[in-house]
Amino acid sequence: MKLLTQTLCLSLALALSHAHHQAGHQEGGHEGHGHTVGVMLDRCDGLEMDAVAVNEEGIPYFFKGDHVFKGFHGKAELSNQSFAELEDHQHLGHVDAAFRMHFEDRPTEHDHIFLFLDTKVFSYYKHMLEKGFPKDISEVFPGIPDHLDAAVVCPAPECEEDTVIFFKGDDIYHYNVKTKKVEEKMFEGMPNCTSAFRFMEHYYCFHGHQFSKFDPKTGDVHGRYPKEARDYFMKCSKFGDTTDHTERERCSHVHLDAITSDDAGNIYAFRGHHFLEQDAGNDTWSADTIESEFKELHSEVDAVFSYENHLYMISAG
Repeated sequence: MKLLTQTLCLSLALALSHAHHQAGHQEGGHEGHGHTVGVMLDRCDGLEMDAVAVNEEGIPYFFKGDHVFKGFHGKAELSNQSFAELEDHQHLGHVDAAFRMHFEDRPTEHDHIFLFLDTKVFSYYKHMLEKGFPKDISEVFPGIPDHLDAAVVCPAPECEEDTVIFFKGDDIYHYNVKTKKVEEKMFEGMPNCTSAFRFMEHYYCFHGHQFSKFDPKTGDVHGRYPKEARDYFMKCSKFGDTTDHTERERCSHVHLDAITSDDAGNIYAFRGHHFLEQDAGNDTWSADTIESEFKELHSEVDAVFSYENHLYMISAG
């Protein structure tokens, strides 16, 4: 039986909630080592991020110029709102590389976020700059060059030892956290990374607005890469109409907006302007745009539930 879709518009309440969520958006920009005044950054424009780090709560921070995008959707805010001391060091330019040190047996560094700018490194704990920082990169990480492109933490056994991987052009540096020894490697199978991060025990190299998933030990890239970052790591409205909806929606790290199952056991999951469907008794998922299946719905779904063979959707649109 084809489900009847009924859209309930709670425009006022949801619009007020949306407005509150977006409050505090800052304008401004920072491109390269200069400033651009009055620019509103939009991650869906295909920006090349300068650096990525995951905070202690597992939320990724995407740095661009003097701004940062927090999470997989939402607008940019000025980096110095979260890392205040960056305001005093604007001459260093943008964040080149970043990572969170996550080794519990190293309590003096555990859960510290390291930001690399030009020749300096900043160490933050709970958004407070550690005493004595910023310092020269060579002082804190001997053997690691200045002007980095990217960095990512690689704990054992994902790497042979607890390691930080640094990227600069074609050069790859495996920095042993315990011994402070540096091993240079060649990652011939992957492009130069403009930023990199570890998420859910996988490693991602971003180059432009594309990304590749790679083996941190060898640099090998398996599968069909590169892929479009806006399809997987960003919630971009009506983007990627020519891509494989099913693969993208199943593998995307952007959180679902709503999910439900009907009386027959069919499952429906909604994210942005797309939805996933799994028929009862079948392990295969299919995906398409919401508007292609539910003609009357022209916006994202905020909530969904089923009742007596009907599918009810709640939308602010």
